[in-house]
Amino acid sequence: MAVPRNPPEETPPAEGSIGEAHEERADGGLWEHPGLWTALIVLGALLVAGFFLARIFGYG
Repeated sequence: MAVPRNPPEETPPAEGSIGEAHEERADGGLWEHPGLWTALIVLGALLVAGFFLARIFGYG
């Protein structure tokens, strides 16, 4: 059986958390808000669908 190098109550050197806190990266602004992009895509799809519905029913 292998002899453990660390006592059972200590964390081995290869495991555990980093020693210092990391800096939080800056907010990506407009580019990191998927709700906005989803809303724009849905709005565009509704406008295109509305255009074709208007053409079908004779408004245009």
